[in-house]
Amino acid sequence: MSLSSPPKHITIATRESRLALWQAEHVKSLLEQLGHTVSLLGMTTRGDQILDRSLSKVGGKGLFVKELESALEEGRADLAVHSLKDVPMNLPHGFSLACVMEREDPRDAWVSPQYVSFAQLPQGATVGTSSLRRMVLLKALRPDLKIEPLRGNLDTRLAKLDQGAYDGIILATAGLKRLGLEARIRGSFEPSQMLPAAGQGALGIEIMSRRGDMIEVLEPLVNFNTWLCVEAERAVSRALGGSCSMPLAAHAVLSELDSQRKSINLQAQWGDTEHIGPLVKVSKTQEIQTLEDANTLGVCVANEMIRLGVIVTHN
Repeated sequence: MSLSSPPKHITIATRESRLALWQAEHVKSLLEQLGHTVSLLGMTTRGDQILDRSLSKVGGKGLFVKELESALEEGRADLAVHSLKDVPMNLPHGFSLACVMEREDPRDAWVSPQYVSFAQLPQGATVGTSSLRRMVLLKALRPDLKIEPLRGNLDTRLAKLDQGAYDGIILATAGLKRLGLEARIRGSFEPSQMLPAAGQGALGIEIMSRRGDMIEVLEPLVNFNTWLCVEAERAVSRALGGSCSMPLAAHAVLSELDSQRKSINLQAQWGDTEHIGPLVKVSKTQEIQTLEDANTLGVCVANEMIRLGVIVTHN
């Protein structure tokens, strides 16, 4: 039995980009179907405002969540909806990840008005991305490419592409699908070609740790299999000091062994942004039952990566 009653009205803090609003509206609709009254508190974050520099140079992924966390702390909102890949691996004291929802397609998408496939790109073509992960994986696939920075929300990035600034760009497949922009996807990279970022394609809901009432409210939205996978992925990144300043990929796939048992195959890759060379790659499969098991698997993979030469960052 809950020690506190759920609030009569739930307020969701959200960024105001089109994709962030879609995500918040999605959660709002699900909660309303459960009988709750819900409204949105739209906010512009520093991550949305600073578009002329890469995230790794101006404070990292936390720039997308700090204003939302202030709204939670001050009681102006009850929860915040995030793209999980934008959520720092270590939340501030007093904040908790209360819910991970069912994952959308976690793959990276190839988007280009001119080239039907990534393989068709000519030598020296220009590809847009500001993700260090995507940069090192692209360089591993095609050392000849010219990689140029690409910041802004989804619509801004697509507009820059359409204006001719790039031969193609790399975006998250999930975001394009959620906004009904699947027609822009020329193809999605399989994880064997380009391993996704930790948490990519999953939505996470953040609350104040003291809000036991909200944990109960959000429980029907939890997808535990997705949570197990992203917990393992984020544990790799957390153990390596991971942030947007680390060129790290981590992707977990869950298998049902039988009605009682599950296993996760966790792959991680790291590359040096300064020197084009072979990626450090680790893959490990382990039976998993709890989030603690998933975390342990992630730490194990991270330790193996350190042994193989990955440079740990300190934020």
